[in-house]
Amino acid sequence: MAVPRQIMTDEQRKSVALEYLKRLDRGVDFFELFADDIQIYFPKYGVVNGVDEAKKLFSSTANVIARVWHDYAYFNFIIQGDLVVVEGTSSGVTTKGIEWRAGVTHAGRWCDVFEIRDFKIQRLFIYLDPDYGDEDISRYPWLKK
Repeated sequence: MAVPRQIMTDEQRKSVALEYLKRLDRGVDFFELFADDIQIYFPKYGVVNGVDEAKKLFSSTANVIARVWHDYAYFNFIIQGDLVVVEGTSSGVTTKGIEWRAGVTHAGRWCDVFEIRDFKIQRLFIYLDPDYGDEDISRYPWLKK
């Protein structure tokens, strides 16, 4: 028996991805946008499976990130089938009060790869440097001031 699927347009997939980012910025619940068996990758955390594990991941990142703002006007989108790739910039504040901004500090450039079907995010792989506060510069000689 085939599992029924809802047909989505590219614009609908794009709107689901944007809604996730907007909710993240507002600090409101976005977990209802995830499929029950979502798979998420976050740098230095790894891959998690399912909404419960996703909640643990985002709870852990909240120990580092106090606020984030995405620069929507500068997003680049690539949409092919169920995949939506969003490249962008952000700014924010760490829980230690350190501010970051793409183009000013080392953090802030990112790329998210979404797989969106049936109006739910099935997979979200997040690619960025999680050192928002530039605290890990000793290992990278090109970052020394």
